[in-house]
Amino acid sequence: MNRENLPQRISFLASGAPVAQAALGVLSQRYGSVPVEEAEVVVALGGDGFMLQTLHRVERLDVPVYGMNRGTVGFLMNEYAEDDLPARLVAAEEAIINPLKMVAENTAGEMFEGLAINEVSLLRSGPQAAKLRISVDGRNRLDELVCDGALVATPAGSTAYNYSAHGPIIPIGSGVLALTAIAPFRPRRWRGALLPKAAKVRFDVVDPDRRPVRADADSRPVEDVVWAEISSEPDVEHRILFDPGHGLEERLIREQFA
Repeated sequence: MNRENLPQRISFLASGAPVAQAALGVLSQRYGSVPVEEAEVVVALGGDGFMLQTLHRVERLDVPVYGMNRGTVGFLMNEYAEDDLPARLVAAEEAIINPLKMVAENTAGEMFEGLAINEVSLLRSGPQAAKLRISVDGRNRLDELVCDGALVATPAGSTAYNYSAHGPIIPIGSGVLALTAIAPFRPRRWRGALLPKAAKVRFDVVDPDRRPVRADADSRPVEDVVWAEISSEPDVEHRILFDPGHGLEERLIREQFA
């Protein structure tokens, strides 16, 4: 987007919530709306879940996304306002995020790939705890983690599921990923690790027939996995816009003092 001029081609997208749909109607009528493929900037109206959907939708288009909160949490969203939107878009700060890439195989031998902006998680899908073997860059690091699950989170996603599972909040420019256990039983005191952004994490499911596990890439599930590999995907860049003084770095710091 040319930031020396006000954007002329805005694409408005909205979640299915009535308040988001109402905002879509008002803003589209006021500023006009073009198809996503023709946009200089995409404005997403909804909550964080819809923001993630929008980022995945445009991940190959190299177009920035500016969110306005018409949902609940809104960590990735800006405040909703109908006035002076083009000027706000020009003044916005841009954060660039690389997603995680997941490659997984299920018990039927089928292969799956997916990208995740927040985290990739492995979660037990049966009554018994999962048993996971963890390796990093081809080196075995933990023979057996008995748990409800484990996840790998990006800095942008570190305040989401990762933080709820008592994982650390990670600054955007830190160049690290969070590996976090979810309700670990053995080793009971193991709470995870901080890994270089370039690390490749592999989870092998121990006894997948008796202890089934599913993998989730931003809540898009793959059932009955036997292994999953997670690594950062530097070839994909998500461009997110924030109002000045309310960028992602500031939000991550503020969250730690909430």
